[in-house]
Amino acid sequence: MTQAPTLTRVTRFGFVNAYLVGEDDGLTLIDTTIGKGGAQAILAAAGRLDMPIVRIALTHAHGDHVGGLDHLAPALPDAEVLISARDARLLGKDMTPDPEMSGGYPGTATRPTGLLEPGQRVGSLEVIAAPGHTPGHVAFLDHRDGTLIAGDAFKSLGGVATAAARSWRFPLVHMATWHRPTALGSARSLRALEPRRLAVGHGRVVEAPVAAMDAAIARGSQG
Repeated sequence: MTQAPTLTRVTRFGFVNAYLVGEDDGLTLIDTTIGKGGAQAILAAAGRLDMPIVRIALTHAHGDHVGGLDHLAPALPDAEVLISARDARLLGKDMTPDPEMSGGYPGTATRPTGLLEPGQRVGSLEVIAAPGHTPGHVAFLDHRDGTLIAGDAFKSLGGVATAAARSWRFPLVHMATWHRPTALGSARSLRALEPRRLAVGHGRVVEAPVAAMDAAIARGSQG
């Protein structure tokens, strides 16, 4: 087994991201993109790294982040599947107490094997609460190199923006956001971590992102 890079991005359709995080025991997969093709791309990337996927950690339950899970599960029968307790309900298509949720929640047949809590360590990653885009949205901070895997709390496609901000270049993240004031508060909390790298669900990985995050938060504050 070879040593994998700390972070490998896998992209579906050019704008839906998953990430493979190298650990001593294998790979942590963050999100699963969409469908069978997304699952195949993830497995191929893990094969090139010559490391097994030992756990799958989901930032939230929207279909473009969990849509490959049922296709991955048969190939990874021993992998942990982790999501926050709140979004685990959405993964099971339990929409109470918020029946009118934004975004698509297709659910999955694959059930979580564990629930994520803020402050928990998943390999080298610390779980960070980042609600707003969905009620139980989480992010992950890699303390080894300062990488923040932010899910949809931020996006960089069409420019760095928070989930709270309207963006005509790529409006889907904003449109699918459950509670925008909460999302803006989470963006501020994530910026306060002063990450050295920002990896998002949609768009490129941003190096030295703090100034761009500040500008995004300022725009988000304006609505």
